[in-house]
Amino acid sequence: MKTYELIGSAGCGSAVVEMALALANVPYTLEDVPYLKPGPQRDRLLRLNPLGQVPTLVTPDGEVMTESAAMILHLHDVAPQAGLAPLPDQPERARFLNLLIRLVAAIYPTFTYGDNPPQWTTEGAPADLLRERVHTRRAELWQELERQAGAPHMLGERFSALDLYVTVMTRWRPGPAWFESVCPALAAVAREAERNPAVARALRRNFPPPTE
Repeated sequence: MKTYELIGSAGCGSAVVEMALALANVPYTLEDVPYLKPGPQRDRLLRLNPLGQVPTLVTPDGEVMTESAAMILHLHDVAPQAGLAPLPDQPERARFLNLLIRLVAAIYPTFTYGDNPPQWTTEGAPADLLRERVHTRRAELWQELERQAGAPHMLGERFSALDLYVTVMTRWRPGPAWFESVCPALAAVAREAERNPAVARALRRNFPPPTE
């Protein structure tokens, strides 16, 4: 089988696709790039993905994919035995698709706008106010997802790529302690996913413990 190439950055959303590639058991290479830093690596990233974002995935056929949800669904087609998504005729399929798009289209973009408000406001605009409102909205979205979380996985007894997203994204702001306190069901989903060796390896690489 030919090899996939994942272009990512440690601690970013590419960790989700890294986990999915490992679970799909397909050959892949991983190139970590400082995707915001000018230089040859960013220049190549921009040639492949004009938005300059990670993850970017190059398929064995040379197709460039730039959206993580599309990558997940593609890998499910390639390796359905990995269980990344329910099959089209399974009852969980509609719920899976709904929650997947909520994660990538509603929650994920809050980091784009909340992490660097001045990039999205006019000069002199109150960036702190935008950041506060985005963070508040994100908390509301997470709490709504909390009400829909199953156990031990997002879809109940059935593992899916939703668990990978939750495992990675609960490590971002507002952080694991907030999720344990406010969204314990999501925190439990993340802990369950971490028991998978492939998920645990990717987590250690992307979120190494702080050194003394």
